[in-house]
Amino acid sequence: MSQLAFSSIKLSPALQTNIEALGYTGMTPIQAQSLPPILEGKDVLAQGKTGSGKTAAFTLGLLEKLDVKLLKVQSLVLCPTRELADQVAGEIRKLARTIPNVKVLTMCGGMPFRPQAESLEHGAHIIVGTPGRVEDHLRKGTLKLDQLNTLVLDEVDRMLDMGFQDALDAIVDEIPTQRQTLLFSATISDSIRWISRRIMSSPVEVIIKETHDDSTIQQYLYRLSDNQDRLTGLRLLLMHFQPESAVVFCKTKQETQEVADALKKQGFCVVVLHGNLEQRERDQTLIQFANKSASILVATDVAARGLDIEDLDAVINYQLANDPESHVHRIGRTGRAGSKGIACTLHYEKEQHKVAQLEVYLDKDLEVQPLPPASVLDKPSYKAVMSTLQIDGGKKQKVRPGDILGALTGENGVSGQQVGKIKIYNNWSFVAVNRDVVKAALDKLGKGKLKGRSFRVRQIR
Repeated sequence: MSQLAFSSIKLSPALQTNIEALGYTGMTPIQAQSLPPILEGKDVLAQGKTGSGKTAAFTLGLLEKLDVKLLKVQSLVLCPTRELADQVAGEIRKLARTIPNVKVLTMCGGMPFRPQAESLEHGAHIIVGTPGRVEDHLRKGTLKLDQLNTLVLDEVDRMLDMGFQDALDAIVDEIPTQRQTLLFSATISDSIRWISRRIMSSPVEVIIKETHDDSTIQQYLYRLSDNQDRLTGLRLLLMHFQPESAVVFCKTKQETQEVADALKKQGFCVVVLHGNLEQRERDQTLIQFANKSASILVATDVAARGLDIEDLDAVINYQLANDPESHVHRIGRTGRAGSKGIACTLHYEKEQHKVAQLEVYLDKDLEVQPLPPASVLDKPSYKAVMSTLQIDGGKKQKVRPGDILGALTGENGVSGQQVGKIKIYNNWSFVAVNRDVVKAALDKLGKGKLKGRSFRVRQIR
């Protein structure tokens, strides 16, 4: 299918000239589907990954209706990190270069507040910023959004991961209800649909299907010989596939704990989930698994019920599920949102009747694979990509996600790309950082201040 040309859509001559000069010819799929409704002034909820061309889509929309003569903030673009905000602001400036005197300001945490406030005094047309810092400016009265006509939430899934829900709510409460809202996300989860229902008006949905079909789950059956134990089989699969996030399903609480303990002894980054855990332990387990500082979650079916786990690379059935429906429910947790997923099931010859039942239910033959060679166990166990830091301050101490992100990424700090999910509780907070920067992150948070106070910070995984 040939690409639709930018010349086929109704844009001002200044923008068309610039697009041609920049060498933009055909529109990407997300541009072709989202730009027409954006230019018509409709709200748009779009699923698009980094590199899909979404920035140009919403930028052309907000520039098309910009009134340069009115030196008031007319568009607000919210991004999860300073790096993305800088990148987006750069793209906006590039696309706006044939429109005279367009003023774009970036407003992010981790940067001094006063110079931003002084820049705002001189006026701006477009603000690109992180939710925490934009909320700060609104609260202190340095930013006025009464003339806003376009709100863009870019990578909203990542903003929710980083705990910016409250800041987003506070910002939306301060802006005109008569506006266009554009929401872009790599995935459209239930929580994002809930947000869209609250802040959008009859949005047009744009979901770009992957051109290659790797959304199917690859199912593998591994038959253990009578002299092989399940735990060795599990270790072989983990070392062979090395999934960044995998759920291992066991039958009983006791077996779940035993498997998790055995994997820990072998050096794997593992957490456990079963009915005997207290709520705080359960919360910490889920935080560490969701933020990728534990790569393996060992769980019972009951404990894992209702968990909203995204980006799961693998499901491993340590034991066959009690019935085919439970098996399908287990493996359906991987291979979501267009990503590739694998499902591995260990079984003995004597359990062949259960496999046969499963094949009848699925209406397909399941291929039996040989287990990976024992040599894969010669290598050291692989580590999770992230690490979790606990801060002994939370909502009651007025600590917010933007404070933590700003403290980490401020002067000589770590990159926003090296900061993962942030979760704030009443009296403590958790932040995931890349394992390579743990020491630097502990240093920044330990020696720096949050809300003008010092808080104890420690690595818990």
